[in-house]
Amino acid sequence: MTKPDLAVATSTKIKFDDSDDDHDSTSEDEGEIEKELADVTFEELQRAKSDGSEMVYRKFKSENKVGGRANKNRPMEMSSKKRVSRYREVIQVPKKVVRDPRFESLCGRLDVEGFKKRYGFLYENEFPGGKEDKQLKSAVSRRTDREILAEHKKKEREAAKQGKKPYYLKKSEIRKEKLIDKYKELKASGKLESFIEKKRKRNASKDHRYMPYRRLEGGDQ
Repeated sequence: MTKPDLAVATSTKIKFDDSDDDHDSTSEDEGEIEKELADVTFEELQRAKSDGSEMVYRKFKSENKVGGRANKNRPMEMSSKKRVSRYREVIQVPKKVVRDPRFESLCGRLDVEGFKKRYGFLYENEFPGGKEDKQLKSAVSRRTDREILAEHKKKEREAAKQGKKPYYLKKSEIRKEKLIDKYKELKASGKLESFIEKKRKRNASKDHRYMPYRRLEGGDQ
């Protein structure tokens, strides 16, 4: 009874040996084909392309190409001869979708009155933008550089009619004229003293930064 089992075992062994021999023969065939192609001239390659005989080797090579994966749960097979790209995505991160609630139907319609009631406290206090608007309005009321220059040109024309030489204003003189206008405006509004006091304190704080500190009596000990 044991003899047929041995026969089966030997037959399977012979089959495995045959498969190994086939694998060795295919690898040898590949090596021989590569050696032959290395010695082939450019003209012969062009002739092979025109005949279509090159497609046989290309098909054989594509079948043995390493790459991809057999199953989504298996690791990806890659050739060790190719360099891995720098920005290869190893773990696929889900893409973030940015939604604007103004144009999203899921958020519903905008209730303007309800929005004003909920966030009315934000508009009770004055924003810095409102202060800037007031400063701009006061700046518009003052004379600008162009107006100062126009007034100066008018005076110079009158002086030129009397035979005097023209005098051109410098930038420093324009700034001086603007300061004079500012002081006149502050004096008329009664805010000149407070403005001078604030400026004096600001300059004193600047000077205080550059003042040397007094040494302590026991500092050298």
